[in-house]
Amino acid sequence: MKKTEVGVDEFLAGVSPAKRQRDAATMVTLMHDITGHEPEMWGTIVGFGSCHYRYPTGTEGDVPIAAFSPRRQATTIYLLDTGAHADRLAKLGPHETGAGCLYIKDLEAIDADVLREIVTDDYRRVIDGDTGSATFTVTG
Repeated sequence: MKKTEVGVDEFLAGVSPAKRQRDAATMVTLMHDITGHEPEMWGTIVGFGSCHYRYPTGTEGDVPIAAFSPRRQATTIYLLDTGAHADRLAKLGPHETGAGCLYIKDLEAIDADVLREIVTDDYRRVIDGDTGSATFTVTG
């Protein structure tokens, strides 16, 4: 995955519906507060910080440390492993999960403190190198 030249504000201005745009602004603030990194675009993903990953199989690449994408149907929050957050997810409110993804249709309907805990924990795991089978090296 590579960073793109599109500005975050420019990208977010084109997000629809309006609720998703509002949620995206909330996520930018939340992730900036947690990571201390300015948002950058990685295609249609808003990322904070960067790292290089490598699996024992040799698969490797670059990704943001914390990231989300305001998709039409839901805000997608990218996590290392949603299973690691099972207890918190039970308290979060309405959401769905997929492989490394947390889907939230309305940020106003969930517990913001629980979401902050989930994102903070995931960010710390990358920074601390507690990521399971992959090796992550922070690059920015």
